[in-house]
Amino acid sequence: MTRWLDADEQRTWRNFLAATQLVNEALDRQLQRESGIPHTYYMILVALSESPERAMRMSELAWKAQSSQSRLSHAVARLEERGWVRRERCHSDGRGNIAVLTDEGFAALAAAAPGHVEEVRRSLFDTLSPAQIRQLDEICTAVRNTLES
Repeated sequence: MTRWLDADEQRTWRNFLAATQLVNEALDRQLQRESGIPHTYYMILVALSESPERAMRMSELAWKAQSSQSRLSHAVARLEERGWVRRERCHSDGRGNIAVLTDEGFAALAAAAPGHVEEVRRSLFDTLSPAQIRQLDEICTAVRNTLES
């Protein structure tokens, strides 16, 4: 038997979809305008910057960037053209590739970060009270834990 959404759930679901799409679009517009990079590329640079030696297997990077392997490969190729990322063979098994954030890529990320974080604040956190931020964190954590397990 289908468990249809009631009116409150339907409204919440649609508000969630609209809000996440609008926030992502605002972040993408800001990054394109101020740094010339899409939000997806920014997320790749962040993931690499936070990994040991600023390097990560392509398969793990795809998961972290919430991207398919083929989309990630295309994005990394564009980042390689800019000199921000390079690919290396995995030394441990010789089969996989590792993406490495270059010094130029790290500098580009550092230059883009202040405008990005300001847009995150403007688009999301400035509209919420401290209690709502805690609630949002709890909600997102619950959903994430359910889906990642």
